[in-house]
Amino acid sequence: MSAWMRSGLVLLAAWPLGACAGRQSALDPHALQSADILRIFVAFLVVAAVVWIAVVVVLAVGLWRQPSLSRHPLALHPPFERRAGQIVLGLGIATVLIVLALSLVSYAGQRSVFAKDPNALTLKITGHQWWWEVSYEADSPHLSFVTANEIRIPVEQPVRVQLQSADVIHSFWIPSLTGKMDLITGQQNEIQFTAKRAGVYRGQCAEFCGLQHAHMAFAVIALPQDEFKRWRDHENQSAGSPVDPLSKRGEELFRARGCALCHTVRGTLAGGQLGPDLTHFGSRTTIAAGTLPLNSASLGAWLADPQHIKPGNLMPQMALQSDELIAIHHYLEQLK
Repeated sequence: MSAWMRSGLVLLAAWPLGACAGRQSALDPHALQSADILRIFVAFLVVAAVVWIAVVVVLAVGLWRQPSLSRHPLALHPPFERRAGQIVLGLGIATVLIVLALSLVSYAGQRSVFAKDPNALTLKITGHQWWWEVSYEADSPHLSFVTANEIRIPVEQPVRVQLQSADVIHSFWIPSLTGKMDLITGQQNEIQFTAKRAGVYRGQCAEFCGLQHAHMAFAVIALPQDEFKRWRDHENQSAGSPVDPLSKRGEELFRARGCALCHTVRGTLAGGQLGPDLTHFGSRTTIAAGTLPLNSASLGAWLADPQHIKPGNLMPQMALQSDELIAIHHYLEQLK
């Protein structure tokens, strides 16, 4: 066999494994719940594969064997009928046992997904077309805050997520951490997961919810316990006051051009509730619910023409002069 043929066969054999790892792969678990879900999947896959192979083998044997010709085709053969009845009975019992075993395996795995730990960090997540509102709940109101499109969690601590929708049905899914759960208008669903190691994981809406369903993603950043505490303490604070003239002008334009009618920046007069909270916007990693990485170029493009980047979203295109766009751009970058 030539070298190029061997290389081709190796690539062909490795190709199906290309999606088995990464920050959005259900086959690469990084949480207790996703590991249980993977075990259930493997168990069902193995059983289904064995049954399928057995059926194909029996079918092949039946096609290969030549039936013996009989002068009386309708005549019964008691030994054959007895053996056939025993095989059918045995397969029926095996089917019942397999279904019961798989049901028990599935039930055992779901117990961790739907568990309720009293020490869990509580998040309330609301799905919008097409972004995620993330509320960190606490016993004291002054310790609660709201952010958007980015979830930071502590490692090795259970996280309880309360899910609801503000418009249509969405579906919350972080393949590397937990399974799917729908967000339904007028109903609150709940799911729990525990990240085993620090890292950045990608989540996605898994239920078609309109034109920009594919651009309704979010980042989950698992942090060590002490680092998460520092981040949460910082998020509880209001936005810092602008210190340079360009940022001050950007804040004024942010209110004057109507941005404050839809967005909240805690500690300022901006208190809109229609769009994402922008209090610490500059410290996020993406913009427009995972559509683009957050950098100067993508932020400028978004401010200039959000409908070109994400058609159908509720942010209108504002008629900004170049100096106004630069000022607002600079102000938003300072919100860290």
